[in-house]
Amino acid sequence: MGKQRLKSVGLFSGIGGFEVGLEKAGIETTLMCEIDPAAQAVLRKRMPHVDIKDDIRSISRVPQGTDLLVAGFPCQDLSQVGRARGFSGDKSVIVNHVFRLLKARRTQWVLLENVPFMLQLHKGAAMKHITDNLEELGYSWAYRTIDTRSFGLPQRRERVFLLASLDQKPWDHLYQTNITLNKSPDITPPCGFYWTEGNKGVGWAANAIPTLKGGSGWGIPSAPAIWMPDRSFVTPDIRDAERLQGFKADWTKPAESVTRPGHRWRLVGNAVTCKVSEWIGTILLNLDQCPQELEELFPSSCWPAAAAGKRGARYSVLNVTKFPVARPLASIDSFLHYGPRLLSRRAASGFLSRLEASGLRYPPAFTKDLRSHIKKMK
Repeated sequence: MGKQRLKSVGLFSGIGGFEVGLEKAGIETTLMCEIDPAAQAVLRKRMPHVDIKDDIRSISRVPQGTDLLVAGFPCQDLSQVGRARGFSGDKSVIVNHVFRLLKARRTQWVLLENVPFMLQLHKGAAMKHITDNLEELGYSWAYRTIDTRSFGLPQRRERVFLLASLDQKPWDHLYQTNITLNKSPDITPPCGFYWTEGNKGVGWAANAIPTLKGGSGWGIPSAPAIWMPDRSFVTPDIRDAERLQGFKADWTKPAESVTRPGHRWRLVGNAVTCKVSEWIGTILLNLDQCPQELEELFPSSCWPAAAAGKRGARYSVLNVTKFPVARPLASIDSFLHYGPRLLSRRAASGFLSRLEASGLRYPPAFTKDLRSHIKKMK
């Protein structure tokens, strides 16, 4: 087994989810770029050894000696709960700065992250735009949809991670390990859901919480709710939300110096899960490779959960799951270290009325317990 040393530059760094994980794997971060003042406050406090830029337009090229360029670019225009404008919007299209910087100075590796809805939005136009640009720059690429639960964190969070390389086969790295998990259990407590939903969806997550989000259908960041084994309904503390993303508790506390405490939920919801990026950093530093059998992906085909390509050839990888590893998964109720709050009567009542007016299916025991919770909260 061989090891190599890499230096990385992070764009759209947020609160450092990519960088924290990569540094734990042994990859040095030399520069980060983040425009949000609250996120900047977190980075300057938690990662004072790294140079931080606040405007990507001010960066003409990455520093000489950079091996890896990483970017968890904005998802607002690509998210199922966002604007869904694709690259016709003014947020997610900012990924074009990645290609601008690569044209000025190519790095050996590129690592991108975003929501899986981008694979189907506008017939996958966003992924086509990204892979077309990478191929024009001479990169081979591979992507994989990864679930945070694979790393022992009880958060059902799926994200697409795309790895590209100038002279290596990224698919031989990204698909090295592959786990098939048993079917999810029935919806019984503990079970997470979003109390801000109820019209078109609920976001059920058995023994976990649904994806922590930077916003909600109401346009505000908010905590998910949990139906607990004792039949109560609670929302987790922000410190446990940080832990569910792989950060230390109170990682985003410095943000309160420039913004309201509630903004911390948006910062955490927008972050890359540290343990996922640490795993990717580990497979990059490991020079051993695992060749894969690839099946041709035709231009008319839909983007699958995992695919790879290079100039003139694109492939579907059918047998890759969303779980690259199988770390012991704690149940969400046992994972919580900080006292959760009871879901307010107003929030519970509003959710219940929307749910009952919808055509959604839900367990009778859930609504029974929710009505009981509302009565207790009077």
